[in-house]
Amino acid sequence: MPVLKKGDQIDGYRVMSEIGRGAASVIYLVQDLKTKNIWALKQVEKNTDKDQRFLDQAETEYKIGSEIKHASIRQIRKMFKKGAFLSVRELYLVMEFVDGVSLDGSPPKTFEDACSIFHQVAEGMAAMHAHGYVHADMKPNNIVVNEKLQAKIIDLGQSCRVGTVKPRIQGTPDYIAPEQVHRRPITPATDIYNLGATMYWVLTRQHIPTALGKGDSLMGSLDDNLIQKPKPAIELNARIHPRLSDLIMKCVEVDPDKRPPTMRDVAAHLNLVHGILLAKQRDAEGQVASVDDED
Repeated sequence: MPVLKKGDQIDGYRVMSEIGRGAASVIYLVQDLKTKNIWALKQVEKNTDKDQRFLDQAETEYKIGSEIKHASIRQIRKMFKKGAFLSVRELYLVMEFVDGVSLDGSPPKTFEDACSIFHQVAEGMAAMHAHGYVHADMKPNNIVVNEKLQAKIIDLGQSCRVGTVKPRIQGTPDYIAPEQVHRRPITPATDIYNLGATMYWVLTRQHIPTALGKGDSLMGSLDDNLIQKPKPAIELNARIHPRLSDLIMKCVEVDPDKRPPTMRDVAAHLNLVHGILLAKQRDAEGQVASVDDED
């Protein structure tokens, strides 16, 4: 992939620096030459026919990121392509620059903060569901949080229409839902599972056992009953509020019908727990429980 350098100009934007890389992409910090506004620019290149899926995912990301306007979803301003009409080789997305750190790199310091962040994410995904889309790859490094504890959902490349049956397994092994592994319809319940697995890791620092092992090994075969049940989150971190632990464990139920009925319900429950924790904090005269086990 031809890498852009500081000072390069492309389609009215000047490259300031490289800020990230993906499997088939590079992300740059750029400035709009007219407005002087700062954006993130994602460059995706097709080198072989197999790389077409990366271009397709970028187009999906543009469609959703430009269509859904929500404070917790990264906005995408523009898409442009390089190459002939029937042989596009490069695709670029001009995206909202999110100045923050992902949850895998910087987990929240308190349970109050965690609930606030998870609530924002749940509301963002509920907005996606209302528009008929599923994120389908929620995990800690797809949640970026800034200094004001404002959360943004990023990376919509694996998102799809509700009810989609994907032609191949897509997802992240430690957070993937059983229906994703077994190539069943992807629904809002899939996002609920992915978010539950994300909350579990953030608050316990341990991953739940999923139907997909490392190296794409099918641990559960096609029998969901063989998937090992995770320990209740509260058993791994006794400081987790029981209501929050119960919610997490319901979210990661193998059977989608046993999970909370909607992401709105998840968001409401998180908001309730957040309020309970804030009340306890006030009663304790400002003492806040740490997510970690250290005093």
